[in-house]
Amino acid sequence: MDIIAAFGLSASAGLNAYIPLLVVSLLARFTDFIVLSEPWQALESWWIIGLLIGLCLIEFFADKVPAVNHINDIIQTLIRPTAGAILFAASANVITEIHPVISIAAGLLVAGSVHAVKSVLFRPAVTATTGGAADVPVSILEDVVATMVSLLSVIIPIAVGVFFLIVAVWVIWWLRRRSLRKENRA
Repeated sequence: MDIIAAFGLSASAGLNAYIPLLVVSLLARFTDFIVLSEPWQALESWWIIGLLIGLCLIEFFADKVPAVNHINDIIQTLIRPTAGAILFAASANVITEIHPVISIAAGLLVAGSVHAVKSVLFRPAVTATTGGAADVPVSILEDVVATMVSLLSVIIPIAVGVFFLIVAVWVIWWLRRRSLRKENRA
């Protein structure tokens, strides 16, 4: 069941690269919920925590400015999957005996997939259908979801599994409904 934590953290990195890294850093530094082994203990350093806070603030504000948010998504195309790989490898190393190469690949795929859906499908559709008016609220919602999924992934992993199951069912329902609408119009 703890492998869900690794998937949850890397999926969260697909929405925001720095929030789950900061959550893991803070939880590892101040609690017993997660204990990082070498070389991942570097995430507990005050320098890294300070850097992650600064990067969180930069991404938070960059993602709220029209046009800048799309440039930010382009830049984050490399950063988010990398963060997902780091988080998956760090948490899988703590909780399982998964080979590091497999952990890194899984983290890259999970975070990269979430980022691709967000930046290629979801965000452009929100911008186009609302004229950009919903970009800020949607960005804030993404940050809240990234934070909650990160926390729950470490503290209550089964809750993340249930959350992802609900999201998967909703996405399938939405795609099916959309497909039926297109068929009815034709």
